[in-house]
Amino acid sequence: TAIKIYEEKKPDIILMDIEMPKMNGFELIEKVRSTPETTHIPIIVISSRSAEKHQKMVKDLGVNIFLGKPYKEEELLMHLSELIKK
Repeated sequence: TAIKIYEEKKPDIILMDIEMPKMNGFELIEKVRSTPETTHIPIIVISSRSAEKHQKMVKDLGVNIFLGKPYKEEELLMHLSELIKK
């Protein structure tokens, strides 16, 4: 599962969608942000659920960047570069 992977690997950045099997993205974001060892990991959400309410929900949960699908690769790479530098 996603939780097991990020807990074991401690990634530099998490790229995720809101829609996932077994657990929705909102639950995963809450788990990452509530765990002291992972709360600092930047999260980028890439989702087709790009309504204002979904963007607000993930931002309120602590997501760093929200990109709607389809997204521009250049924009994603720019955000990745900025987050890695921090």
